Amino acid sequence: MHIYEKDIARVCHEANRAYCAAIGDNSQVPWDEAPEWQRTSAIAGVMAIKADPNRNSEQSHESWLEHKKNDGWTYGPVKDPVKKEHPCFVPYNELPIEQRMKDHLFNAIAKTLLATME
Repeated sequence: MHIYEKDIARVCHEANRAYCAAIGDNSQVPWDEAPEWQRTSAIAGVMAIKADPNRNSEQSHESWLEHKKNDGWTYGPVKDPVKKEHPCFVPYNELPIEQRMKDHLFNAIAKTLLATME
């Protein structure tokens, strides 16, 4: 992994945090305070987009789901890292529009920054 992939993941995370705050979700913490599993997940998302720049938001979500499933996560009504439960642990088409927008935002930022840094 090149250092810039981690930097891109940080930018995506912070954009996601700002978006969440804008829609009234203040549960996201800054990158430097985020747990390792959350940072690793963001880096994996950037790496997947780097490997397949044509990947769309739905494909990114499905990869995220697979990553979470392999790590023992399941659906839960509230995100709980101790229980490894997440309300977005559903197929993409079942996500609320606000959650799908987070995938679009992540993809757009990652693709843009990857393209400018290669």
